[in-house]
Amino acid sequence: MARFFVSPGQIGPASVSIFDGDVNHIRKVLRMKEGDELTVSDGDGTDYFCRIRSISEEVVVCDIVDSWTSYVELPVKLHLFQGLPKADKMELIIQKAVELGAYEIVPVAMSRSIVKLDEKKAGKKTARWQGISESGAKQSGRAIIPEVKSPMSYKNALEYAKTLDAIIVPYEKADEIEVSRELISKLCSDENIKSIGIFIGPEGGFAEKEIEQALEAGATPITLGRRILRTETAGLAVLSILMYQLER
Repeated sequence: MARFFVSPGQIGPASVSIFDGDVNHIRKVLRMKEGDELTVSDGDGTDYFCRIRSISEEVVVCDIVDSWTSYVELPVKLHLFQGLPKADKMELIIQKAVELGAYEIVPVAMSRSIVKLDEKKAGKKTARWQGISESGAKQSGRAIIPEVKSPMSYKNALEYAKTLDAIIVPYEKADEIEVSRELISKLCSDENIKSIGIFIGPEGGFAEKEIEQALEAGATPITLGRRILRTETAGLAVLSILMYQLER
């Protein structure tokens, strides 16, 4: 079923009004008509099952048939701190991270990041990345649209991560897999843990100094096994592991 996100102000006691680009998508792409059904999310955890009452060029008005608290979000907020990769890899990472339940994606400029974004380029990239997050949220039935932050420096990313309950860093020199497995199991079963930061290096990996800084900030290194994973694979592997452990 088609899914759309609206702001709380678009939701009335018995109806929902859909505006802007979604109107064109409903009319010209999906070719929906009066009486057709769709799902609307307020982006804050509530879903609405709706039936289209009227369609115009400016607005689609839907009657609310039913509503419920969404059950798709994970009980722990997963923040992916992704070292800026080359080319369009970030788009793939964002799309799949949203599907896997990430709460937020933070692009991070690290010492071995090849991509360098000035303020103008960063703004355009972030807007595009946010659109990809919204599309992924619709496709995967998310109750929220995960925010893609503007690119941060590594220092600022670590400061931000300190506000979370736990930080993990996949690192090739971490202890054996059993240690990491036990750590992840404890994190996911601890009811006091409500947010986890995941730091992923760029193509060239972390610099030794960056690992030291992460440890000083309270991060715990983990291993993902004996194979070397690409930057676009590592974060998704961690998210998959955590999603499986956290899913209720």
